[in-house]
Amino acid sequence: MQPEVLVEAGDDGITTVTLNRPQSLNTLNEPLVAGLTAALDDIRRDRRCRVVILTGSGRAFCAGLDLNGYGADIDGQMLRVFERQREIAELAHRLHELPQPVIAAVNGAAAGGGLALVCASDVRIAADGAVFAVSFIRAGYSACDIGVSWLLPRLMGAGRAHELMLTGRRFDAPEALSGGLLARVVAPQRLLEAARQTATEIMRNPPASVELTKVGMWIAVETPGFRAAVEFENRQQMVAAMTEDQAEAARAFLEKRAPLYHRR
Repeated sequence: MQPEVLVEAGDDGITTVTLNRPQSLNTLNEPLVAGLTAALDDIRRDRRCRVVILTGSGRAFCAGLDLNGYGADIDGQMLRVFERQREIAELAHRLHELPQPVIAAVNGAAAGGGLALVCASDVRIAADGAVFAVSFIRAGYSACDIGVSWLLPRLMGAGRAHELMLTGRRFDAPEALSGGLLARVVAPQRLLEAARQTATEIMRNPPASVELTKVGMWIAVETPGFRAAVEFENRQQMVAAMTEDQAEAARAFLEKRAPLYHRR
């Protein structure tokens, strides 16, 4: 029996994480959530990894919570229900807190928790047949789950996100692209190639600069004031300026050659 999460760490610095319950549309159950949690923790410690690609096996990215059964029955055990909810929601935090950028390569349906994983990624690319839905509300839960109430309005705008959250309706890749959720839409056979191309573009920049940028761009989204955001940027630039890779990046740019960065 194959594991629920497959991890392929390439020699090129790109690690591909594949949700692997294709027969169940990669829905979230206890083993998959535990496997993804462990994979992200391992990647966080792997300084050879510079970019993560997150995708799904089969015809779905992740169709949300497995309504046929998540794990052991805990009906009525409210504290355990809350602990389980936090276990699932923690995936969004882990994606955000990885030092490496995460590219979601959305190969099919991304609904409910699957949409949350897409939103919590740093770059989102989809196959042209991918579909999306908030979904929680249609399963009898609140549409506010796993960070979607915070992330989706910031990615697509409050007005559009609120309509999608209140209706729970499906929306396709072109709508997701026009709404700002996606960076690119490509043919299915080109999805992983496109994700790897983006990863390669990211890795042309110094590792410390990429890590600082990931932290800084999300901090800026959370920062209410312009001056505070600029002051945080100023401090990031001071840190970046003290790295060996900054000097190498500048030399490579002036000499019109590929840079040679230090792996940390």
